[in-house]
Amino acid sequence: MRSRTRQVGYAAAVLVLVLGCWELVKLLVPERGVSIGDQRILPRTGDGALPHVWSVVTVLGERDGGGTVGATLMRTAGFTLGLALLALVLGTVVGVLLAVLMQRFAWIERGLLPYIIVSQTVPLIALAPLVAGWGGKIVIAGEPWRPWMSIAVIASYLAFFPVAVGMLRGLQSPSKASVELLRSYSASWWETLLHLRFPAAVPHLLPALRLAAAASVIGAVVAEISTGTAGGIGRQIIVFAQQATGDAARLYAAVLAAALLGVVVTALVGLIELALRRYTHPAGSAGEPR
Repeated sequence: MRSRTRQVGYAAAVLVLVLGCWELVKLLVPERGVSIGDQRILPRTGDGALPHVWSVVTVLGERDGGGTVGATLMRTAGFTLGLALLALVLGTVVGVLLAVLMQRFAWIERGLLPYIIVSQTVPLIALAPLVAGWGGKIVIAGEPWRPWMSIAVIASYLAFFPVAVGMLRGLQSPSKASVELLRSYSASWWETLLHLRFPAAVPHLLPALRLAAAASVIGAVVAEISTGTAGGIGRQIIVFAQQATGDAARLYAAVLAAALLGVVVTALVGLIELALRRYTHPAGSAGEPR
């Protein structure tokens, strides 16, 4: 509990520091920015480019359509949060299955792992229209492919990578002596996986899940923008960007709301970490057979 309190305190201190630097830039940098010749080295700080912190907060109460800006951001953020969580689940399942296959068969690891790494170099903005186009031709149980399904698939494409790599490293972490001990007990490969390799992989999996959580939110936001799907925070950022002619407060509020989604999803992963804390002991103890 004391460690958790310190973490929360550090996070709050960093937030205060960032907001302080934000206002310090507003105070010290000229509104037109700083340029050397034709090259701007410091950005503009007028309200159209960098609003005050309190402007971003107060804009949440402004009217937007039938409600307020804050209500709009809550609604759209909830839509994106659901898709990010779905993408995280899909990415985790795919990543764990791939890791188990690569651990079981060395030839699959040698042949597949390089392509898993290369897959992350494909620009998401180029992949999104392809997934949306392919999905439009798919019918599942008589139901047509929905735009939100494309977003979930695209976001899970980012989420599966850290899970696959982290889980593979964890599955390979038990010592040869531990594996041989279970073999001496006539344990099958499946029993070794359940009782030795899976527990040993937990300390490696949890950091990977935190990375996957952030990646799922990024993927969902970028996919909403790339596919033009309405209803989510990604599309709302575009709407507010088009409105930010004289005051960028709404745009910054939407961007910060998207950032907070990453915090929420990562916090949910933290709950999983609490549930698995018995396996998160220092290296060497988690993977030993009991």
